[in-house]
Amino acid sequence: MKKTRLDIYLLLPIKNFIEKKTSVGLVLIFSALLAMIVANSPLADAYHNLWKQYIHLGINDFIIRKNLLHWINDGLMSIFFFMIGLELKREILQGELSSIKKSMLPIGAAIGGMLFPALIFFYFNNGLDSVSGWGIPMATDIAFALGILYLLGDRVPLPLKVFLTAIAIVDDLGAVLVIAFFYTSDISIQSLAIAGVFILILAAANLIGIRNTLFYAVMGIGGLWLAILLSGVHATIAAVLAAFAIPNTKKINTPLFLRKSKLLGYEIQEEFRNRKKNPKESEEHITLTIEKFSSLTEDATPPLQRLEHALHPFVSFVILPLFAFANAGVSLGETSFDSVVSPVMLGVVGGLIFGKFIGVVLFSKLMVWFKIAALPQKVKWKHVYGIGFLAAIGFTMSLFITDLAFENENYMSQAKIGILLASLMAGLTGYFYLRKIGNGN
Repeated sequence: MKKTRLDIYLLLPIKNFIEKKTSVGLVLIFSALLAMIVANSPLADAYHNLWKQYIHLGINDFIIRKNLLHWINDGLMSIFFFMIGLELKREILQGELSSIKKSMLPIGAAIGGMLFPALIFFYFNNGLDSVSGWGIPMATDIAFALGILYLLGDRVPLPLKVFLTAIAIVDDLGAVLVIAFFYTSDISIQSLAIAGVFILILAAANLIGIRNTLFYAVMGIGGLWLAILLSGVHATIAAVLAAFAIPNTKKINTPLFLRKSKLLGYEIQEEFRNRKKNPKESEEHITLTIEKFSSLTEDATPPLQRLEHALHPFVSFVILPLFAFANAGVSLGETSFDSVVSPVMLGVVGGLIFGKFIGVVLFSKLMVWFKIAALPQKVKWKHVYGIGFLAAIGFTMSLFITDLAFENENYMSQAKIGILLASLMAGLTGYFYLRKIGNGN
């Protein structure tokens, strides 16, 4: 079909950019840099005051009152965690975590990559009130890490990208569990009981074959998410639980689907043959037939895959950049030498760079040494060392946990600077190391 100037010069370039594996990382880098620039400019006060503005949501006496930063971190980021839940469920059912043999190596590497960073942070902060930040260096940013790996193209084997994806997915699950068990306070048993009822409703709906995504949205957001938000447990946990309730199968009448597909295919072929006789009318019919075919394939797609596909652009190019812009803005004017060598900074930087590398590599070697798992095909130990560096990119999840771990603004600033510094160092080191060793033996 004929493309307009709008398609050629705007819509298609945007579409191509969104579809690139490296684009999310680039947008996140830009958002973080922009936040740092604004936070250290004459606009700093306006920037910080913006996130303190309160937004009220509710009716009569039932009102939820949170500032803009909390709505981003607790509300919008729940959609991010919902997508993580969808990815995790898909990996468990169909992907790299679907069998014990395939999953043991990334699970072991991820556990090592969470344990050692926490221990290093604990070492520097033991006995201090900043010790609550031990969960900060445990996280890996899947968007950044994979973005850098995809920048390398054919220089690294494809199984290495799959291996890093599996590690990051397990790592995300670990971060969710840490948030649920260690960064939750003031529990309301009544609200948790209500949340439990909604979990049962969602599970029952899945079992009896309800596939309507609107039903799961209403029950998941209006029921489960709201109940967990009011319970004192972090609301992102509700998003992961709701994601696990989304069906991964689709009831389809195969003969009917094939028959309809065949008929629509004939219609499209016929319209293309008649295109020269009546171009305008044929164009409209072709568009209508393609829409029918799209609707047919959409109906045959499981809700889990449909939601994951629909949410990915919004999460990657709206929610995550907004989160980065809101959370990465740290004023460097007040940073002193004491801050640079503070226990929080040393714990975060040391935990991410050294803890992640040691944990991922050591536990991977132990898994192979004890013959619990084997390296993926075409992946060498030199590649695993590179993954150890890339796993140290904490960014999104580390910033998120920082907001939960600390109330002291000095600690928060030190942790954020440490996260940005460690992520930058780890990303550059991992990229240039893997680029140098290439894909050879």
